[in-house]
Amino acid sequence: MKASFHVLLLLFGAVGRVRAAEDKASLLYPYGLEQQDQKNPKLDDGTSKKVTLTVPFTFYGQEHQTLYVNNNGVISFDTRVNQYTPDPFPLADGRPFVAPYWADVDNVLGGDVFYRQTTDPTLLALITNDINQYFPTIPYYGSTTNKGNTFQAILTTDTKSSFIILNYWDIQWTTGAASDGDPETGFGGTPAHAGFNSGDDSNYYNIPGSQTEAIINITKTSNVNVPGRWVFQVDDFKVTGVPVEVPKVSENNDCWFSVKPIGQRNPLVSPPCRG
Repeated sequence: MKASFHVLLLLFGAVGRVRAAEDKASLLYPYGLEQQDQKNPKLDDGTSKKVTLTVPFTFYGQEHQTLYVNNNGVISFDTRVNQYTPDPFPLADGRPFVAPYWADVDNVLGGDVFYRQTTDPTLLALITNDINQYFPTIPYYGSTTNKGNTFQAILTTDTKSSFIILNYWDIQWTTGAASDGDPETGFGGTPAHAGFNSGDDSNYYNIPGSQTEAIINITKTSNVNVPGRWVFQVDDFKVTGVPVEVPKVSENNDCWFSVKPIGQRNPLVSPPCRG
């Protein structure tokens, strides 16, 4: 019998320039203040308040009741992550977290970070349908331009299985100035990291291209044959359909990011980040 999920939808969203509505609808789940999202404070390296989950979320075999939505592209369990330059996984420092796009974001310069928990039946039906298919814009720190990224992370669970969906819609920069990136181009230095860290030295996953210039093209890669979308089962971590080759760098810098865990009855949706 196919699973039915509740979704905790975590939406990272920074809106600097507007894209066509049909473009937004093509990959991202609904987000924004009109969806009753919460919005993070305008604070460099800031985080949300502690979010108490209505349904526990299992990540790498551990149940979690709380999480933080961190402005620098990280969803962390139990503790905040203010670090702005990403480190390669694994990080054996006891911090379990999901990194949809870990980089030096500065939402003071522009853009917003949204998040919400929801049990909306229409949204849950859509997410359940997507999961069952796959498993039988924020400016950078030191930016002197209006470049921004838009991506989304969704965590969902049916209380037994947990899944994360990452949607990457528009990615225009990889590195903040404090991470040795160029203030005008947003490239160079230590590029963004995308993946999962359990907090020990053996359980982790790096999305191909992480911390290389190729991460700019994450909107074109996928493990479920949907460009810009990555989906993982994370209660007992499983990854499927990973491309053999690291994505090549191209001139197209557009990309969306979305993370969503499945296996919970409540969804956490994070709106896209755009700067």
